[in-house]
Amino acid sequence: MFNITAIPTGGFPPCDYESVKVANTGILVTLYSLVFAVGLLGNGLVVCVLMKHWKQSNLTDICLFNLALSDLVFVITLPFYSHVLVKGYWTFGDFMCHVLSGFHRMGFFSSIFFMVIMTLDRYIVIVHGHKVARYRTMRLTLALTFISWILSLCVSLPSFLFTKVSNESEDECLLLPENNHWYHYDLFATNILGLVLPLLVMVVCYSRIIPVLVKMKTAKKHRIVKLILSIVAVFFLFWAPYNISFFLNYLHSQHIIILTCSGDGNLRLAVSVTEAFAYTHCCLNPIIYAFVGQKFMRRTLQMLKKWLPSSVGDLSDSVSRRSSVVSRSSGFMVTTM
Repeated sequence: MFNITAIPTGGFPPCDYESVKVANTGILVTLYSLVFAVGLLGNGLVVCVLMKHWKQSNLTDICLFNLALSDLVFVITLPFYSHVLVKGYWTFGDFMCHVLSGFHRMGFFSSIFFMVIMTLDRYIVIVHGHKVARYRTMRLTLALTFISWILSLCVSLPSFLFTKVSNESEDECLLLPENNHWYHYDLFATNILGLVLPLLVMVVCYSRIIPVLVKMKTAKKHRIVKLILSIVAVFFLFWAPYNISFFLNYLHSQHIIILTCSGDGNLRLAVSVTEAFAYTHCCLNPIIYAFVGQKFMRRTLQMLKKWLPSSVGDLSDSVSRRSSVVSRSSGFMVTTM
């Protein structure tokens, strides 16, 4: 959890943020609980389906698996933060403070990185498919997966190292680095690596993909174009409000903008609420990247039919009839979307 109370505010008299904490508690506990439940169910189902069919996995399936795994790493930290909000102080010790903060951050960045890899893969296959098809090997896929997790770990190291329990702040788990340069790094990582670069990659790649899709003779192209636009729009709408409010809070902490206690309290509340709202994006990832594909949906319903045969049998038959014969290019695009 990106705790803004750790950012230094200089020598100004302290403000009373008790009302902000009270307002935060009900909203955040509710949102965290919903994100945890829906995210655990959706991403857990993705992991189960892909593990069941791992022998038929390709680059897209492995990216989907790791995207779901990243979101699971992210959401399993939320019950701990909900508990802290209800109790009012950190109860899990200094070691868990380091570990949970690091995993929270690592899950966030790895999810972003795997979305970027999937976007680049779609661009390469659809726009330059014939030239690079032979390079999409399992070895390359596993190498990209390993690099993404290592990069996520490296980017998240400050959270593992510098997040600790502060007895001076009612036993809160805070980011308390040795110098202020790490706050600048936190701002850079959150805004540039977490929003600007991924959004730039999506816009550039999909702006090249859409004209290619429009020229293709497939009845599904309009649905695929709408889905592409939805991917970019949802990512921006869910994460941009948090990144903007986080950046404004940083400017306030550096006294570049000056706010009253009331304004500062409203900004802190905005950061917390937009942060929790952004977390719900991990619940949408299974829907956007997995369940809209006919192949994945068919596999999911087949697995659910074994678990709950009476409730999903008719739905499974309906999907099977709809997902009849499609062309190779159309089938790839639908499956990977």
